[in-house]
Amino acid sequence: QVQLVESGGGLVQPGKSLKLSCVASASIFNINAMGWYRQTPGKQRELVAANSSGGRTNYADSVKGRFTFSRDNAKNTVYLQMNRMKPEDTAVYYCSAGRLDYRGNYLPDYWGQGTQVTVSS
Repeated sequence: QVQLVESGGGLVQPGKSLKLSCVASASIFNINAMGWYRQTPGKQRELVAANSSGGRTNYADSVKGRFTFSRDNAKNTVYLQMNRMKPEDTAVYYCSAGRLDYRGNYLPDYWGQGTQVTVSS
């Protein structure tokens, strides 16, 4: 069982930046993969970024070049740096811990409680 706690959400103006953090209760070094999702009311949860342990990160097309996934294994923490933010980035953002299937697709097993991000002037 892995517990995940996100922080860093809030209100930000368009064009500005925000950085989310997610602290895991277990060593993320031993977790196969981790990811960030987001969800808006009435829509399915969307994968924003997924990172395999020590490997590459895959991003949703809508955030490529603006968002960056990073990790600090010593702190059991992953981050999502969000730059040049847009109103359509407004959502509840969720951290997840999971694994990759044989095709390299990310499969989440554990979720954080989510943190609200609102992009508005």
